[in-house]
Amino acid sequence: METPEKPVVLVTGSSGFLGAAVVRRLHETFRVVGLDRHSPPHPPHQAECVCFDITDQDSVDQALARVRLAYGDRIAACIHLAAFFDLSGQDNPAYDAVTVEGTKRLLKGLQAFELDQFVFASTMLVHAPTLPGEPIDEKSPLDPKLPYRGSKACTEAMLHEEKGDEKLVLMRPAGVYDDAGHSTFLAHQIARINERRFSGKVYPGDLSRGQAFLHLDDLLDAIERIVDRRAALPEVFPVLLGEAEPIPFGELQRLIGRELHGQDWVTWNIPPQLAKVGAWTENRVFGEDAFIRAWMVDISSDHYELDLSSAQKHLDWQPQHSLRADMPGILQKLKDDPYGWYAQNGLNAARVSAAKVAQAEA
Repeated sequence: METPEKPVVLVTGSSGFLGAAVVRRLHETFRVVGLDRHSPPHPPHQAECVCFDITDQDSVDQALARVRLAYGDRIAACIHLAAFFDLSGQDNPAYDAVTVEGTKRLLKGLQAFELDQFVFASTMLVHAPTLPGEPIDEKSPLDPKLPYRGSKACTEAMLHEEKGDEKLVLMRPAGVYDDAGHSTFLAHQIARINERRFSGKVYPGDLSRGQAFLHLDDLLDAIERIVDRRAALPEVFPVLLGEAEPIPFGELQRLIGRELHGQDWVTWNIPPQLAKVGAWTENRVFGEDAFIRAWMVDISSDHYELDLSSAQKHLDWQPQHSLRADMPGILQKLKDDPYGWYAQNGLNAARVSAAKVAQAEA
C-alpha cells in the first residue's frame, strides 16, 4: 500500500527567525518549500529553497513554475511571513513594493494553483491601542499610525479585495520572543538595565501601560493549528495571538532590575520632548546608538491587551507562556554568558567583553 504524499506548504521569509522556526515545526507533517531571497542565509535543510524576488513579476513566475514542476498543482497553505521593516519610523517605498504589492503578486500567482489557504502575517499593531482592562478583539478599530503598521493594514485590505477561492487568514501576532530573547525591543531594554545606563532609568510614557508579547512556541502552535484546521476555518479569519495578560512597563523594569542586580529598578517619568532630546544627544553628540527613536517616544503610552476568544473558539488555542514568567530564564542566559547573549540578540557585544574575558579566565 502506497503512503500518501504529505500536503505541500509554502513558507516565505523561510530563512528568517520566524520562518526557519515554522519550517522546522511543520516539516514532519507537511512537505515544506521555502520561498526566499537568493542571498544567504537560506532556509533550514528541512525545506527546499526556491529563490525569488517578490518585487519582480518574472522572478515570482519562475519560482512558482518551479514549485508546480516539483510539487504539482495542489498547495495546502502558504504561510506568508516576508515583509519590509526598518527602525527609522519613516515611510519607505519598500513598504509598498515588498509588503503590499509583493503580497498581491504572490497571491495572484498562487491562485493559479489549487490553494487551500493563504496565511498573511500581519500584526496586532494594526489596531488602535486601548486602555488597561479593555482588551482589543478582531473587530476593534484599526489605527496604523506608523509606516510598518500601515503597510500591514493596506495589505489586509488588498487581500480582502483580491481573495479568490482560497481561505484567507489574517494573523495578528503580538511581538515574538523566545527563551533566549530574540526580540529587538526587549533586548535593548534589558541591555540598558544590565549596563545601568541612565536611559534605562527613565521613561516618557505611562508606566502602568504595557504590550502583549508572544512566545515563539505559542506562535508555532497557533500556525500548526491554522494549517491543520484550514478546511473548518471561516473564509476570512482575522485572529489575534498573544499572551493573556501584558506586563506593565514599570513592572517589567522592576523585574529585570531585580533579576540582574538584586534590586527593584527605579524608573522615573520624564517629558516626551526631553526623551527625544536625550536620544538625539546619545546618537549625535556621544556617537552612541541609543536605539530609541522619536517615534518610539510618541507611542510609549500605547497599551495592547488582547481578547483571545476567536483563537480559542476556532483553533482551541491559548498561550502557554507569559513574558512575566519567562523573563527570569531569559535573564539567566544573559548572566551565564553575557557576550554570547549580546551577540545572539544583535547587540554590541563589546559592551560586555570584560565579562567574556573573566569567564575565560575562570
